[in-house]
Amino acid sequence: MNARPHLHDILKSRFGYDRFLPMQEEVISSVLEGRDSLVLMPTGGGKSLCYQLPALIMDGVTLVVSPLIALMKDQVDALSANGIPAAFINSMISNREVDRVQLEAVRGRVKLLYVAPERLAVPRFREFLRVFRPSLIAVDEAHCISEWGHDFRPDYRNMRGLRHDLPGVPVIALTATATEQVRADIVEHLGFSNAGNFVASFNRPNLKYTVRHKRQAFDGLVELLRERPGESAIVYCFSRQDTEDVARDLSRVGIPALPYHAGLDPELRHTNQDRFIGGEAPMVVATIAFGMGIDKPDVRLIVHYDMPKTLEGYYQETGRAGRDGLPSDCVLFYSYGDKIKQDYFVDRIVNPDERRRAEAKLATMVEFSELRTCRRRYLLNYFGEQWGGDSCGACDVCLAVSEEFDATEISQKVLSAVIRTGERFGAGHVVQVLRGSRAAKVLEFGHDELSVYGIAADQSAEDIRELFSLLLDAGMLVKLPGGYPIYEVTDHGRDFLERRDSLTLQRPVRPDAPARDRSGRGRTSTRGMQAALEYDQDLYERLRTLRRRLADKSGVPAFVVFGDTSLQHMAYAMPQSVESFAAIPGVGQAKLSKYGEVFLEVIQAYASENGLAERSSIAAKTPTRSPRMGPSATHNETKRLLESGLNVGEIAGDRGLTQQTVLNHFERLVAEGENLHLAPLMPPSERVQRISEAFNTVGSEMLTPVLEALGTEYTYEELRLVRLWMTQSSGLKGG
Repeated sequence: MNARPHLHDILKSRFGYDRFLPMQEEVISSVLEGRDSLVLMPTGGGKSLCYQLPALIMDGVTLVVSPLIALMKDQVDALSANGIPAAFINSMISNREVDRVQLEAVRGRVKLLYVAPERLAVPRFREFLRVFRPSLIAVDEAHCISEWGHDFRPDYRNMRGLRHDLPGVPVIALTATATEQVRADIVEHLGFSNAGNFVASFNRPNLKYTVRHKRQAFDGLVELLRERPGESAIVYCFSRQDTEDVARDLSRVGIPALPYHAGLDPELRHTNQDRFIGGEAPMVVATIAFGMGIDKPDVRLIVHYDMPKTLEGYYQETGRAGRDGLPSDCVLFYSYGDKIKQDYFVDRIVNPDERRRAEAKLATMVEFSELRTCRRRYLLNYFGEQWGGDSCGACDVCLAVSEEFDATEISQKVLSAVIRTGERFGAGHVVQVLRGSRAAKVLEFGHDELSVYGIAADQSAEDIRELFSLLLDAGMLVKLPGGYPIYEVTDHGRDFLERRDSLTLQRPVRPDAPARDRSGRGRTSTRGMQAALEYDQDLYERLRTLRRRLADKSGVPAFVVFGDTSLQHMAYAMPQSVESFAAIPGVGQAKLSKYGEVFLEVIQAYASENGLAERSSIAAKTPTRSPRMGPSATHNETKRLLESGLNVGEIAGDRGLTQQTVLNHFERLVAEGENLHLAPLMPPSERVQRISEAFNTVGSEMLTPVLEALGTEYTYEELRLVRLWMTQSSGLKGG
């Protein structure tokens, strides 16, 4: 039996990277075992690789269901640049072209076939799939399946019928934005019964989050864009008219900007998108119609000129910044008037349950915008992830200078008002009561008759709302679980009121124009942001020019040639040989063959002109197979427990791992040349013999076809152990 291809070798040779991002390898192993999988990874966290790499190993075609019609060509181009055969079918191509692509797939000339969810409703295509039968189905942007998600797409419900048509074909569902409720909905509608559930951190450490008050917002926007000449930026606006107005006004002050919204002429819309993605135009002003069609890794700035209606939408849109892992900024211009604009549309939702959900989501977005505590922590908590520590070091609140102030009187008023209104309202309503508002809801509940009505009329709504975050952080208020943020006073808060103690709190100083760091870029090097590589800027610009020329010649976006990360590593290491160039991140075999010579020529010439020598690449210090030479400490700990006589289940329990992960460790150890004592773990000798004979007879190391040949009385775990034993024994047959 041929040795199983090492995943790290494929990762380097095809994709040009030396290591997997967190959780990728575990997901890929699960997929290769034929298991259904639900994967939650942040935007830019490497979701695509979780099905692209298995597609190269598995027989047949991987079907990728994606709503991103505008993005499919870019994805196929990027795969083709890495020497991976891929194609797409959507409404933008003719029936004749559809037939051609399907024929190519039948002939084995396509490994990944991208389709829009609408295609699954076409009887002719469904029949094609039933006959052809893909080896894996990947459902991208899987949150679109759920009515509880922020971007529900009814066409995604066609997945139910597809699963019925293709029983036994494993499915991997991937998303970057899903609350626990949405995850449960995905599992139900895809018919997952025993799926692997993989949830990566939602944290994007390279992103800095900032909220700026909407005073002189256009001047602030111009300032942000002028600080980043030539860098890619997306500005999101509330309406189509706002989009065109802002794009026009920016162009008038010398900042070229393209508008994008669903109401534009389709040809102009596609042209503007192509110019932006291709790097010809650095920035676009858009509605969220621009959203899901963007897979551009080098966007350095996302600006929300108006507040989004949901935190999921905000997270997804900001997630389009810094997909290459380099430091990038996310700036939201906010005023409470944005909430009122959104209310207009929420109030017109007919279904009462849907309207309540929309109200709750909008309230959460308002709360995020008005925070005076860490924004990253709030964002992660919303998705069910706890953030440790007091400061993330990469949001405006954590980076701001703090000041102490006497919060005694205003805190007494806020806590008293929460109690007097029955502890069943959000901050907005309590603020209205404190400021003496004649709002309909205040009058409806008779809260204008309360003793606390109007007692803080001299305070701005903004200052009062700030207290809610500060009192939450101080443990005097608690927000009840559920969609709509309702506040209760804690025992600590009640003790403060009863004892009439004094209270000093800290709040961030919030000047109208935030101070910038010494670089003038408004970016701060902190523990939350990834450190920038000290590359040669002049060489980097030469490489960017070369990349632009090659991309234009091939008719692909610049990042398809090489991403910014790769160029920066080239400009740092200045490789002088093919071997050194191959160690640069993002340089796989296909790109090495296609672009290596021409890039090396530019690098060598620059080094010679300036008397510079090759430096050891940061990436080159990392061996191809793992972040360290040989097995990692965690894998060696698994080996130690095995040698102490524990079985797979006992090792898993001792280390707090799943049994699948323990077996993954065994496979890595064997691949690294370790000799494991597997005999005590093996099934009875007659079963070992039957399994090993099945592997040799089927002629494949894939588990599913071998299991099908053996029958359901055998398990994947048994097959994995026998496969490991055969690998160690050079494929010897028998028990």
